[in-house]
Amino acid sequence: MRIRREMVVFDTADIEGEAAFWAAIMGGEVHGDEEGWRSVHVDGEPRLGFQLDPGHEPPRWPDGPRQQAHLDLYVDDIRGAHEEALAAGALLLRAADDLDASDGFQVYADPSGHPFCLCWESA
Repeated sequence: MRIRREMVVFDTADIEGEAAFWAAIMGGEVHGDEEGWRSVHVDGEPRLGFQLDPGHEPPRWPDGPRQQAHLDLYVDDIRGAHEEALAAGALLLRAADDLDASDGFQVYADPSGHPFCLCWESA
């Protein structure tokens, strides 16, 4: 089997808002005009997909219905990435104890409630 491309697809009740959020976070563009489907392209390549699910119930981290998957996004500047994520509509779920540590992560939720982490590590 040859896999030409892989894509993570999020279910969401708000397809426009979810796609716009991730386009802002990833520095990409929203594509697709099919009913119930959008994707985010970065540098011309599709990276994330979004499928309309009117009954979507977001996971509640860390308690409540459990998440099934999440993204770890490694950034060079956690403070700057944190501000950009919040400005795009993210909700901080768990702050790191020490932003100056050589590695770490903070947990956020996107507008549909999907958890993701902004991570950093020393080179």
